[in-house]
Amino acid sequence: MRFLCLSILSILGITVSSIPAQEWSQLTSPPEKFAGDGGSYRSPLLFEDGTKVASPEEWKMRRKEILSAWTEHLGAWPEVITEPDVEILETIKREDFTRHRISFLWTPKEKTTGYLLIPDSRNPSPGPAVLTVYYEPETAIGEGRELRDFAYQLTQRGFVTLSIGTTEATEAKTYSLFWPSIDNAEVEPLSMLGYAAANAFHVLATRPEVDPDRIGVTGHSFGGKWSMFASCLYEEFACAAWSDPGIVFDIRPSVNYWEPWYLGYHPKPWRKRGVATPENPLRGLYPKLLSEGRDLHELHALMAPRPFLVSGGSEDPPQRWQALHHSIEVNSLLGFKDRVAMHNRPEHGPNYESNEVIYKFFERWLKPGE
Repeated sequence: MRFLCLSILSILGITVSSIPAQEWSQLTSPPEKFAGDGGSYRSPLLFEDGTKVASPEEWKMRRKEILSAWTEHLGAWPEVITEPDVEILETIKREDFTRHRISFLWTPKEKTTGYLLIPDSRNPSPGPAVLTVYYEPETAIGEGRELRDFAYQLTQRGFVTLSIGTTEATEAKTYSLFWPSIDNAEVEPLSMLGYAAANAFHVLATRPEVDPDRIGVTGHSFGGKWSMFASCLYEEFACAAWSDPGIVFDIRPSVNYWEPWYLGYHPKPWRKRGVATPENPLRGLYPKLLSEGRDLHELHALMAPRPFLVSGGSEDPPQRWQALHHSIEVNSLLGFKDRVAMHNRPEHGPNYESNEVIYKFFERWLKPGE
């Protein structure tokens, strides 16, 4: 429904973008070197039996097949908490917004503490919102490393934001969420983070200041992985921006999906951190995914036709267009274009330009006509 509304707005001539058309076209157009190049990735438009999807109706079937296969590998989520019980722990009035420190269940038995930022302009008019995810919730609200204050900056632009993070797990160097326990996890930890984000979605969606059809999600690095899995696995998110997570499997220290807190869970004692060696082999789900020829481009395809932006740095260079090519093909089959975008920078860390692209991306897709 949200994309039908955007299409109607476009027909009526109402602006849906704060990014100039030429700039947006550049973000959604791969370099000539990679145009039409899907690399060695298996097309998500191929059913498991090898037949090719030929229509939007068949894509619905194929989408269910992809999601079912990944759910079988990742483990089934507990029931999403759609009616959250949110406790406000502290309220502070800032320059042009109100900041609430809140507590809510992000797993069926574990609470987290985060920050809900509500701009004065959004009270009580419902508008767009963005969930930000990271190692802890303070950085995104401006109390951490520079250029990672996504929640604060988006609130300055009129978005309600919710910042969450894995503070206790980060301090313990386990980083993630383990359900039902760290000794016997039944859901891959990175998928469980996606589940926690789905619960946080409903914290935003139930606020009177928020339009539930206009909620996005973003994060950098660890948060990029987290926001990617959240948005791909939970289709209620309207759009997403992933900052240099490593959007596909790769043998790089920072694209480390093999770690036990991501997709390589196994009971403790955990393998030594780092790339695989004969003395320190991969364990858990990750090597099984590799042996089956699966990669994360299959999850990207689940976004269609929802827009997403890869804010690529050192871990997601322009060559990643080979993986993104497949999401472009799925969108094309569905009758959509310019829904898959990438911006590149040399370094892993975000910079002013890359952050501005992220903010403009959310303005484009979550603030039509404003």
